Amino acid sequence: MKDIFRDSTFGDYARFFTRNRTFLYPEEKAEFVVPTRYLLRHAGTDGDSLRTVVDTPKKESLQGEEANVGIETAPLERGKKDLEREDTKVAEEVGEKKKVDDLEKQEEPSKDIVSTPDPFLVDWYDENDQENPQNWSFAKKCVVTSAIMILTFSVYIGSAIYSPSIPGVMERFHVSYVRGVLGLSLFVIGYGIGPLFLSPLSEIPAIGRNPPYIYTLLLFVIFQIPTFTTSNYETLMTFRFLTGFVGSPALATGGASMADIWPGIKLPYVIALCANCSCFLGSDRKLGPVVGGFAAQNNGYKWPLYELIWICGFSCILLIFILPETYAPKILLKRAQRLRKLTGNNKLRSQSEIDQANLTLGEIASEALLKPFQLMTEPAVLFINVYLGLTYSIFYLWFEAFPIVFGEIYHFNLGEQGLPFVGFAITCMLSFAVYAAAQKYIYEPRFMRNGTIIPEERLEVGLVCCFFIPVSLFFYGWSSRESVHWIAPIIAAALYMPGIFLMFQVCLIYLPMSYPRYQASVLAGNDFFRSCMAGCFPLFGRALFKNLGVGPGCSLLAGLEIGLIPVLYLFYFKGAQFRSWSKYAQSS
Repeated sequence: MKDIFRDSTFGDYARFFTRNRTFLYPEEKAEFVVPTRYLLRHAGTDGDSLRTVVDTPKKESLQGEEANVGIETAPLERGKKDLEREDTKVAEEVGEKKKVDDLEKQEEPSKDIVSTPDPFLVDWYDENDQENPQNWSFAKKCVVTSAIMILTFSVYIGSAIYSPSIPGVMERFHVSYVRGVLGLSLFVIGYGIGPLFLSPLSEIPAIGRNPPYIYTLLLFVIFQIPTFTTSNYETLMTFRFLTGFVGSPALATGGASMADIWPGIKLPYVIALCANCSCFLGSDRKLGPVVGGFAAQNNGYKWPLYELIWICGFSCILLIFILPETYAPKILLKRAQRLRKLTGNNKLRSQSEIDQANLTLGEIASEALLKPFQLMTEPAVLFINVYLGLTYSIFYLWFEAFPIVFGEIYHFNLGEQGLPFVGFAITCMLSFAVYAAAQKYIYEPRFMRNGTIIPEERLEVGLVCCFFIPVSLFFYGWSSRESVHWIAPIIAAALYMPGIFLMFQVCLIYLPMSYPRYQASVLAGNDFFRSCMAGCFPLFGRALFKNLGVGPGCSLLAGLEIGLIPVLYLFYFKGAQFRSWSKYAQSS
């Protein structure tokens, strides 16, 4: 736990104010032994990658002693095994019986050049280096994963918890229902736009994951205050948008933090669990209305907003202490800085410092801001964006029917109208169990057998679960009547969750697998596309169900979903061909 405190925001400030005398890193402790390859006297003088010349095929030429160029190889702990393997290869090719005289007859001596690791490159000390997030203990990984889930929950619930406040906002500011719902729409649109500007900051090694998380969460807390203190409608709407905007890094970058610490074979489980607990259970009109409904009923529209600032304020304080940095390039960058100070060798550099030495600010901005829009024209990206965007938007629009069904047909009060959403929590957990079983019994054995998984194979679960959404909509729409018990539409609504949860998991794995070089861009573009769509749909949801009726309205939405199913099957069977036509996608 001490390492967690050291690497957290609290640890950063504690080290700053004590001049690095607390929460010491290994390089700052008296017993630390500097790897010899980082010492100037062992590394040469020109700063180029170390090159060892092998003049004879004998194994002794690569063990101990010096190479003919006057560079010691013994201190190179990391490159030693590679050199031995390369020497063995040379010996096999040249042969033990080859005479030295044959070499001397050539114009220049025949010398096999063996490249060894750059002695100035600061990397992990060994494969078990505990500073590497991939090597953290299982308990530490669970703590960090829980922290990310708390962070995501605290922001995501901000959309749904506002819903019970809508009648109070309409009454307090004398506005229409559409203008009341705008507070929900602007929040969703805000967390769709935010990642395009804020998430790329987490990919800059000098910044890392933590500052965008913590400082934007702090702003998220501060921006809640005007939402319940203002007497002006425009101010309320402005800060609803701003809170969504500044809260977006938690929603867009959480998966990247999970990838920092968990191995690839386990990552789908962790991301699905995080989505289950923090996103689909905590927000998107599930537990949010339950949390805010009774408060709004008994104490007015401001109380759900009070609850939101309590939740996110507690999370902010907690995460300042227990959320460590997980981004490996930043960890290595800080290590390089400490080693330069310790050894006096200013040529020591982390890989990120080398990579970014030739990048301009314009190139970084272009990659972060323009690439998501360029990739939106790709067939696979466009389809996934439209499919998830429509599914997500229908999800938000559909819930405008819930006050009509459970309030006007079944006469639930404002607090009770949030209880039907508990059904989503049950089917969401069951959906996670199905997804985990598919990973364990289908995809993991396939990966172990073939060594790879084709991106289109990830869509197989979606080929089945896509039918849950239209079935749920039809069932819900035509069972919502006084002659049918209220449990029927609750069961019908719960069936929507396997469809949307599993489709999100398979599609958001399919995209980065198809575009591995542009993972951040395709995911940021998808978030932007679906959030902007979902933010707009609730504005006309109530009018749709009032004018068409709940049954016909749900049937219309189900028909839209059915229309996209053949395209999903087309991408399953022809996706590899589509990827081969793209200059961005991985074609094999």
